[in-house]
Amino acid sequence: MLINKILFISLSNVGDAIMTTPVLQALHDNYKDATIDIVADRRSSEVFLNCPFRGDIFIKNKKSFLRGVPELLGKLRTRQYDLIVDLRTDGLAYLLRGKKKLTKRHRGETGSHAVQQHMGVIGSIYNNRPIPDCRIWTGQEDENFARSIIGDMNGKQILALGPGANSQKKIWPVENYIALVNKLSGDFDKVILVGNRQDAALAKGITAPASMTVLDLCGRTTILQAAAVLQYANVFIGNDSGLGHLAAARGVPTITLFGPGEPDRYRPWSEMSQSVCGPGHNIKNVKVEDVIKCVSRIRDKMDNT
Repeated sequence: MLINKILFISLSNVGDAIMTTPVLQALHDNYKDATIDIVADRRSSEVFLNCPFRGDIFIKNKKSFLRGVPELLGKLRTRQYDLIVDLRTDGLAYLLRGKKKLTKRHRGETGSHAVQQHMGVIGSIYNNRPIPDCRIWTGQEDENFARSIIGDMNGKQILALGPGANSQKKIWPVENYIALVNKLSGDFDKVILVGNRQDAALAKGITAPASMTVLDLCGRTTILQAAAVLQYANVFIGNDSGLGHLAAARGVPTITLFGPGEPDRYRPWSEMSQSVCGPGHNIKNVKVEDVIKCVSRIRDKMDNT
């Protein structure tokens, strides 16, 4: 069957959306001349904004009537697709016009990670080839912003931290971040804090007592600007949130701190990704020393590559 028009239905949260980008890349690799329209939520749509092979982006507004499905159907029902790939679970694909539809019902046997499970949805057309990397596409303005922020720090040792998360149970105590920064002061030249406006208070609590120079960007960047800045970091350490996925998608080694959650499934998808899970699924039980050991393993691995 000739595939010229594809609809790709991604996920809501930024981190989850980034973990769907290997499927998006695989679809492009399979059908290089096809136009790929994308369904995303308003915030996660930024992940795909600069994708060089995308078509139109359609926003699914979960806060509107019936979680935005009727409004979205009104926009999509007029379009005929050769292939619809739906990574959600709300059955949207079955309400649209498509010659071939692949959903979680068609998922083949895969590994435990979310990326592997997403790729399983297109296993019948991708034939178990190597999984593409996760990615996020920044624009020239984002890159210019990052260069202006980094300045003469380019080439220096930069530690990036993501102190926030969408749940208090996922947030490592500020005093632990302070202790971590102070113990790593001989290994890094500067700390960059990234996050949203809700993370600003956490960032302020880290900045003042830190023994290293700290640049606080919490609430001061877009998602794409944060991604552009993160690519200059040597290591990213943060709670279970979208920021670790942003860093990994830019090729940065990551250490993700888990309390509740499933590290094997939701850690950033990268060979340079590590995770530390607090005993009892309590993030307060993650020890500073264990995080430092992860930093040492990353440095050893980098030295041997």
